[in-house]
Amino acid sequence: MKSQILKSILGSVAGILALSSVAAAAELTVYTAVEAEDLKKYAAKFNEDHPDIKINWVRDSTGIITAKLLAEKNNPKADIVWGLAATSLMLLGEEGMLEAYSPKGVEKLDPKFRDSANPTKWTGMDAWVASVCYNTVEAGKAGLPIPTSWKDLTKPVYKNQIIMPNPNSSGTGFLDVSSWLQLFGEEGGWKYMDALHENIARYTHSGSKPCKLAAAGEIPIGISFAFRGAKSKAKGAPLEIVVPTEGVGWDMEATAILKGSKNMEAAKTLADWSVTKKANEMYNEGYAVVAYPGVAKPVEHFPPQIATAMIKNDFAWAAKNRKNILAEWQKRYDSKSDPK
Repeated sequence: MKSQILKSILGSVAGILALSSVAAAAELTVYTAVEAEDLKKYAAKFNEDHPDIKINWVRDSTGIITAKLLAEKNNPKADIVWGLAATSLMLLGEEGMLEAYSPKGVEKLDPKFRDSANPTKWTGMDAWVASVCYNTVEAGKAGLPIPTSWKDLTKPVYKNQIIMPNPNSSGTGFLDVSSWLQLFGEEGGWKYMDALHENIARYTHSGSKPCKLAAAGEIPIGISFAFRGAKSKAKGAPLEIVVPTEGVGWDMEATAILKGSKNMEAAKTLADWSVTKKANEMYNEGYAVVAYPGVAKPVEHFPPQIATAMIKNDFAWAAKNRKNILAEWQKRYDSKSDPK
């Protein structure tokens, strides 16, 4: 009798351990272009609700992550993308790489922040918006007036005083280039970039780096995105965040499941969580514009007028023409890019 009870207990313990092992084994390979400093926070918030799923991050700038995903098309390594430009995800969708899945609660998001297909292939998280970071101290020393427009940046006074991101590496760089082509027309856009190139000191492979360098006083002017400027200014950097009068480009960070994920149920759990109010409240700690209506609260030093300056971005056009735009940009301007 005692032997049977002991066997029963041991069997129950073994079952519990087996279940624990299965739960602990739930891991997701998550590709992202979210700022590296935010990744621990993202995982920790998700794990408050889903402690049984471990996130293994693969993080790089937008262009590099996009290229990596395309290279892995026939042998995907990622389960899910959490935080990549919507234009990149649209491109992956055209390549047939995304799982059609509508996360629970997706209907609560602003329609601009979700794929129009049903079921959806991607869902938006937040928007990041172009701006110019102007170091008042360094610009003052160099006698540089504060620019008010994109075209101001082509004036001879700014020669070698500007840094911007390479669009082949950076989503911020691509949204700049695609927005200029939309604002000024294709011929006018390339003519504008030819003139701007004369004043560029170098092109970085990070969208936030130009603003970080401006904040550190290493360059007077960095073309970057508004949140990075607001964050640097909050830490005491002598920055003005300029919203050019012609309007500013923007893109969405978005989430999508990779077709062929080996951890599909866990990937769907993360996709469901990514559209929740809690997740959007977390996004709002870094971005003033988020997908869930009514959640966004003002971000310190974020330009209040920037929402009205956001252009009517043709994301489908940008995604469709991305390859040709990047090839043309590289042919014209890559000589000033930082080494990779």
